[in-house]
Amino acid sequence: MQAPVHHVIGYATIVRERVLPVAGNVLARLNQKVSPGDVIAEASRGREHILLNVAQALGVSPAAADRLIKCKANDRLTAKTEIAVSGGLFPRSVVAPRDGRVLVVGDGQVLMTAGEAKLELRAGISGTVTALIPERGAVIQTVGALVQGVWGNGRIDSGQLVNLMEQPDGVLTAGRLDVSMRGFVVLGGIVKDAETLKAAGDLPVRGLILSGLFPSLLPQAREMRYPILLTDGFGPLPMNSAAYKLLSTNAKRDVTVNAEARDRYSGTCPEVIISLSIETEAPALRDEETLAPGLQVRMRRPPALGMLGSIVALKPGLTTLPSGLRAPAAEVKLENGETVIAPLINLEVVG
Repeated sequence: MQAPVHHVIGYATIVRERVLPVAGNVLARLNQKVSPGDVIAEASRGREHILLNVAQALGVSPAAADRLIKCKANDRLTAKTEIAVSGGLFPRSVVAPRDGRVLVVGDGQVLMTAGEAKLELRAGISGTVTALIPERGAVIQTVGALVQGVWGNGRIDSGQLVNLMEQPDGVLTAGRLDVSMRGFVVLGGIVKDAETLKAAGDLPVRGLILSGLFPSLLPQAREMRYPILLTDGFGPLPMNSAAYKLLSTNAKRDVTVNAEARDRYSGTCPEVIISLSIETEAPALRDEETLAPGLQVRMRRPPALGMLGSIVALKPGLTTLPSGLRAPAAEVKLENGETVIAPLINLEVVG
């Protein structure tokens, strides 16, 4: 049986798409070497949309209004610019309420966007541009270490990694954060209170890599302007040994924390990328692996959620589980020495 791979790997070829949410201009060049902060594409995005019902304002049919409208899509208008004017003894007019750009004209209406701001897309990781995506962004390839997480707050940033975890079940508190961590990515363990998240934002840090976060803190975590990534889940969960070893031994290296949301359909998930200055070939990442004895796996469901172990044996046929369900299963020896019978669908390969 094939199982998904949860990547915690110290050396691999990593290929990532970086794209704008709207169409724009791609600034990157093919084969260009980029750093995390380099702007590779830019676009303009309006803060406000304004719909002008020209037909209603002029008291005419939509078809007649379309003939009277003077602007077209992508025209830039200043405030009070005349958009349309009716005929007759007492003509009516429609003007742009503020500076903006015309998005769509039709059916007697004009849709504008106002308060436009420049949107810059940064590379996010160090690497080489291997392909360009017209009007959207680029594909970047790098060689380095990768640690995937289970949840992120949707932010991305880069910085030098500082380790505040003395052990996998360490707790990060506000008192452990001081001005020396400003501009760093903090490896911090478990967070139990909102004060810690606020203290990290006040510095500010470039990111928090946590093993666990209390569920009550989700609203605050989503609002933080720096990336927050969870390696193991919600609650007082220790960091799995593979992630802890890889991250703690890479302290003082530059890392990218891409805390994007997990999407099983697109395959995206929150991740930490540690780019390495190595020119040699590295193995490509595999998204699936065939389950077999000896493989290291991660438990995806309670009661051993997040724990690592190794497959001792694959059970033949179907196994009756404690719930009464019958399913393909494996005997797994966990790191704590306990041996459990787990359905194959609850396992993911670590590597």
